[in-house]
Amino acid sequence: MNHSTILDRLAQSIEERKQANAETSYVAKLLQGGQDKILKKIAEESAETLMASKDGDPHQVVYETADLWFHCMILLAHHGVGPQDVLKELERREGVSGIVEKKSRTN
Repeated sequence: MNHSTILDRLAQSIEERKQANAETSYVAKLLQGGQDKILKKIAEESAETLMASKDGDPHQVVYETADLWFHCMILLAHHGVGPQDVLKELERREGVSGIVEKKSRTN
């Protein structure tokens, strides 16, 4: 199963909905609402993911993580980037110690 394919399809769908009617498209409503609206939703989804984990229900953790990733993808679209950019960054970091990688950051 190629998981990047679903990410690509989802990113394409988000792109297509950028100009959609905000009354009929949730994605358009978030994007047209601006960054603060998107960030608020990501914070909400993050909290729900944390609570699902604390409850110890793996199915709910997966469900909430899917919501979180979806909203993060909307944020990526807001910034004009997509999942492939994140995957390239993860690939760049592959095999590099997290401690070493953090020390290499300039900001």
